[in-house]
Amino acid sequence: MTLALRAFVLLIAFLSMSAAEAAAQNLDRVFGNTKGAFVLYDMKSNRYVRHNPGRARLRFTPASTFKITNSLIGLETGVVRDADFRISWDRQRYPNEDRPNTAPFIHWWQDHTLRSAIKYSVVWYYIEIARNVGAERMQKYVRQFRYGNGDTSGGIEQFWRNSSLQISAEEQVDFLRRFYTGKLPVSSRSTGIVKDILLLEETPSYRLSGKTGAAPFEGGTLAWFVGYLEREGNVYFFALNMDGANYEAIRDERINLTKRILVELGYLPRRY
Repeated sequence: MTLALRAFVLLIAFLSMSAAEAAAQNLDRVFGNTKGAFVLYDMKSNRYVRHNPGRARLRFTPASTFKITNSLIGLETGVVRDADFRISWDRQRYPNEDRPNTAPFIHWWQDHTLRSAIKYSVVWYYIEIARNVGAERMQKYVRQFRYGNGDTSGGIEQFWRNSSLQISAEEQVDFLRRFYTGKLPVSSRSTGIVKDILLLEETPSYRLSGKTGAAPFEGGTLAWFVGYLEREGNVYFFALNMDGANYEAIRDERINLTKRILVELGYLPRRY
């Protein structure tokens, strides 16, 4: 390598590092006093942006973000036929007396399809998928997917909900990349159906897809929002986790904070 070429490579590396440091400082401002972590991977530039990288490597319960994986496994095993596959609500097995009469819980107590169940994060629907997949097949797929610590020993109805299965924000982004690009051991049909039901927003300039999650944590609530943004021929994969005093404090903020971050990074228009 010539001296001039070596200098050019070093300059590019320096500029890339400076851009990453600037982005991290901007995210510090966006997060403010909120305790959490954020990871974004820019597929076209092969570049990461991180806030609180130490926490981004820590594993937590995936909570309802596992519904992405559960949907894939349900479809791939034939337990779920398609996005319109309906399961009837069993009032005896899944009583509604302990849930608040607010969104999304108010929508749970009725029959659901895969599409409506992921929209309203219907826990009982996904417990039914897991029960019908069975512990052995579930363990096989979770390990093949290299999903977090791969531990489903917490029970087929509970392992992803404050139990044995744990995943970090870094691992969430890696999983989403492999899901989106067809690198998981599932059919393109299953991948396509899950991509379809994950779509949250679509405008002429971008498409935002993702899934939220929440779980009790250290006297408060742990919140997740994971997904990807498609814009101008590029894909940005992201994972956010944050702490809140209670569910009401994080229900909308986990998505709103992610959108503010995407605006700050220049990936969403400044209308949020």
